[in-house]
Amino acid sequence: MAAWDLSVTVEDLGLDAPPVTISVASDLHIGGVILKLVEKTQIKQDWSDHALWWEQKQRWLLRTAWTLEKYGIHADAKLVFMPQHKPLRLGLPNGITLRLRVCFSNPVFQTVMGICRMLNIRHPEELSLLRPIEEKKKKKDKNLAPEIYDLTEVPLSSVSRPCLYNGMPAHFADSPEMEAIYKMLSVTQPPPAPEVIAKQYRPASVVDKAHINGRWLDSSRCLLQQGIQENDKLWLRFKYYSTYDMDPKYDAVRLTQLYEQARWAILLEDIDCTEEEMMLFGALQYHISKVAQSEPQIMSNNPAMDDLDSALQSLEVKMEGEGSSASDLLENMTAPELTDYLKIFRPKRLTLKGYKQYWFKFQDTSISYFKSKEESIGEPIQMINLKGCEVAPDVNVAAQKFLIRLLIPAPEGMNEVYLRCENEQQYAQWMAGCRLASKGKTLADSSFQSEIQSIRSFLAMQKTNSSSSSANASEESINTHSLVSPRYHKKYKPKQLTPRILDAYQNVAQLSLTDALMRFLQIWQALPDFGLSYVVVRFKGSRKDEVLGIAPNRLIRIDLSVGDVVKTWRYNNMKQWNVNWDIRQMAIEFEGNVNIAFSCVTADCKIVHEFIGGYIFMSTRSREKSETLNEELFHKLTGGHEAL
Repeated sequence: MAAWDLSVTVEDLGLDAPPVTISVASDLHIGGVILKLVEKTQIKQDWSDHALWWEQKQRWLLRTAWTLEKYGIHADAKLVFMPQHKPLRLGLPNGITLRLRVCFSNPVFQTVMGICRMLNIRHPEELSLLRPIEEKKKKKDKNLAPEIYDLTEVPLSSVSRPCLYNGMPAHFADSPEMEAIYKMLSVTQPPPAPEVIAKQYRPASVVDKAHINGRWLDSSRCLLQQGIQENDKLWLRFKYYSTYDMDPKYDAVRLTQLYEQARWAILLEDIDCTEEEMMLFGALQYHISKVAQSEPQIMSNNPAMDDLDSALQSLEVKMEGEGSSASDLLENMTAPELTDYLKIFRPKRLTLKGYKQYWFKFQDTSISYFKSKEESIGEPIQMINLKGCEVAPDVNVAAQKFLIRLLIPAPEGMNEVYLRCENEQQYAQWMAGCRLASKGKTLADSSFQSEIQSIRSFLAMQKTNSSSSSANASEESINTHSLVSPRYHKKYKPKQLTPRILDAYQNVAQLSLTDALMRFLQIWQALPDFGLSYVVVRFKGSRKDEVLGIAPNRLIRIDLSVGDVVKTWRYNNMKQWNVNWDIRQMAIEFEGNVNIAFSCVTADCKIVHEFIGGYIFMSTRSREKSETLNEELFHKLTGGHEAL
C-alpha cells in the first residue's frame, strides 16, 4: 500500500510545538502509529496511559489492533496523542473541592466508578457528574478562591474495592495530610455561616428546580466528547434517590456525603418541608455537628470481628426460628387484622365535603370500610388493595393531625385517598400496616411491631418538651440561622428560633452520631417530595409546557398553572418506553392501553431516558449480586441507540 504522511499533535511536547509527522500506510494498525510516534518524539517516559483522540469525529481510537483504514482515517485527520487520565476539579456534596486524576476516555459511568473507588464510596451507580451552577460573586470576594485538596498523586487502581488500613483506603493512610483529607470526606462539616447559605443559588420554583437536571452528563459518553477539558470543574452528586445497602461500618464517606447533600437540599429549599420538620432538621444538624467534633472517629475495621458479628447474627436468627412452639405457629397462621373508626377523604372528587367517618377493617394487604361496626359482616362500601401503592405521612404532632396519604394505582394513573387517625397509637398501627401492605406484606409479618416502634419514635422526636430547661439555651451558643433555610431567617430572629430548636434537640440528644445521621436521612426520605427530579416537557398534543417529575418508582405530571400533580404513572405498570432520536421525543406505553409522549424543554431527552432506565436498573439490584455491578445492563437500559 502507498505510504502517506499523517500529522499528530503530541500533547506532551507543549501547546506551541508543531505536530509530529509520520509516514504511514492505510493498513497500519493504531498500535503501530503510536509506536512510530513515540520513537519520533525521542522522549523516554511511560506512555502506557496515552491514546489517540480524533478531533473531527470526537472519538478516541482505543482499539489498537484496528487499522487506519478500518477507522476511516485519512491524511486530513486531526489527531491528538495525549494521556487518557487527566486532572479534574471535583466539587463534593459537602462543599469541598478535590483535584484528582480521572479517566477522560471511558464512558462517564466508568469514570464515576473510578472516582468512587478512590474515595471509598460503595454503589457508584447511584452517583453521577454534572456541570456546576455558578455562584453569585461579589467584587470583594475576588481573592477568596476555595481551597482545593490535591489527590492527583494517588495511583489509579483497577481493584473494585480498595484495601483498607485503619478503616480507610491505604492511599489515604500514606501521610498525615492525606489522612486529614479523608477525615474531611468521612466526617460531617460544621454548619455553614448564614452568609454562605445566602450566597448559594436557591431555586424559586419547580421550573428552576428543573433547570439543574439539564446539567447532568451523559453516562454513555466520555468526558472529552461532552466538552469537558483538563482541570475543568464538575460536581459529584447522588443522582438516583434509591440508596441501597447503606452500612455505616463500610460507608463512612458515602453516608456523610449523602447527609451533606440532603442537608443542603433542605437549607436551600430544594425540597419542601413543614416548619415543625425544619426545626427537627435544625436540631439534628446541631446535634450531629456537636457529636462529630467531640466523638473520636473510630476507623479501625477488623474483618475477623465482622465475620464473628455476622455469624452470631445468623445463629440468633436460627435460634429464634427453632424456638417457636406449635401454639405460636398456630397463632401466626390465623392472620391478624386491624379494625377501628377512621375518617376518609378523596381530594380528587370535586366536592367540598370534608372527612367522613367509617368503620375500617385491615386484612391481608387490603383495607375495607363500612358505614358502621354493625354492618361490617356484610359487603363493604369499598375495598382498597394497597399492594404497590404509595404511602406518605402528613403529621403535625402539636396540632394533633395524623394523616396517612395513599396513592392507589389505577389504569389511568393514581387515585389519592387520605385517612385521618384520631391519635398517635392508632396512627402508628395503621401507618405501619399500610407501609407493609404496599410492599405486599401482611400484618402477620415479623417486621410489623418494629415498624410501629420506629413510627412512634419518629413522632416522639416531633414532640416539644415544654418543661425542657431554658437554662440549657443560655449555656449553648447556637447560631440558629446556620441550621434553617433563609425563609426562616426572615421570619424569625435567632433568639426566637433557639428555644424551638433546643426543644426539638431534647428528643435527639441521646442519639449516637451514626444514628443521628441515619435518622436525618430517614426523615428526609419521608418528605412528600423526596426523590423527585423535575424536567420541563411538552406533552404531545398540548400547547403549554408542563413539568415531569421523575421519582424512584413513578413519573408524575405537574400542571404549572396550578402547581398540582395531575397524573401519576408507576414504572411497574410500564410496558415499554422508547425515544425517537430524530425528533427528540419520548414515548411510554403503560398497561391498560395508556400511551404518553412528550418532548423535553429544559433537558436533553437522553437525560430523561437515562433517569427512567437508571431507576429500573436500581430496582434490579439484589443482595446475592450486590458485589458485582452489571454494567452491561445499565448501558442497555440507559444508553439508547447512541450507546450502541
